[in-house]
Parts: sequence; structure tokens; C-alpha cells
Amino acid sequence: MAKSNTDLRVIRTRKLIMDSFIELSSKKEFKDITVKDITTEAMINRATFYYHFEDIYDLLEKVLSEVLSINLDVEHFDENGLSEKSIIKIFVAITNFQDSLSNRCHRGYEETIARIIRDQIEVIFYKMLSKQLTNEDDESLKITAIMLSWGIYGASLEWRRHHQQKSAEEFIQAAIPYIMAGINIHS
Repeated sequence: MAKSNTDLRVIRTRKLIMDSFIELSSKKEFKDITVKDITTEAMINRATFYYHFEDIYDLLEKVLSEVLSINLDVEHFDENGLSEKSIIKIFVAITNFQDSLSNRCHRGYEETIARIIRDQIEVIFYKMLSKQLTNEDDESLKITAIMLSWGIYGASLEWRRHHQQKSAEEFIQAAIPYIMAGINIHS
């Protein structure tokens, strides 16, 4: 049976599973959460869980992606181009997202979290660059989006490790003129 993304029952059940997982992750480390724990918390059976998710790692990825998407306010970036303001907003959203995970996601899953962050912001940067630089080579725009996503992610790690005496916005603000000059876009 094909999953319908518009069937309200499917949407509600998927949200229930994700919310149950988030609730459990506030009480236990990810490695200790089982499908049985999730199905008990959500009051569903195993077949329902596996109808929506391949396994617990698929659930982790989908939950993290959705939470990050909400933090990033993806629709805002679909409508706007790359600017100083958008880079700052992305950076602050990423640092907020990482802070929200600090108590729930534990060692061993950093790479999954990093990949989800980089992938989502790469798509955002690519869309914004494509919108503004319509005459540029698509491959160049993709590479630029990759570099921006890795750079912003790396800067967020640096801020979290060593520079929290400044706000995330103050931290990234120092680099904005160089980023903007490097991609030759002026806000």
C-alpha cells in the first residue's frame, strides 16, 4: 500500500510516532531507545511503526530533519535571495538547533546530525544562489552551495566550542563582508 502524504490519519500517526520519539529522547539516550519503547509511548503496533519508518535510524533522521527545517524556516529562504541577513539567520538557526540537541543527542550520532544540517543548508544556499545568479553555470552554483554549507556548519561548531561569550549573530557578523564579497553579491 502506498503512503499518502495528504491522508490526515497518516500525517497524524507519523507525527505521533515522531513526538513519542522526541519525548523518549528527553529521558533516555538514543542508543537505549527501542522500537518497542516508541510503539508503547505512541500506543501503536510495530507494523504501524514500520509502515512509516524503515527503522529507528530512519526515524532519527526524519525527526532531526523536520526539527531543523522548522528552525530554519525553509519557506522564508525559498522566497528570498542570498543576503547578509539570510546568512546570519541560517547561522543563528543552526546554532539554536545544535543547542536544542545538546541534551538529547549523544556521541556517535554527530556525523548524522552534521550531514543533516549540511544537506539542508546546501539545498537552501543552492536555491538562493540559483535565484540570484541565473546566468551562472549550475555546477558552479552547486559547488558554491556545498562550500557555503560546510563553512557555515564548521563556523557553528567553532562558535559552540570556543566563542559563546559572543552571540551567534555577533560571531558570524565579522565574516559576512568577506562571504558576500567572495560570492560577489551585495545586499
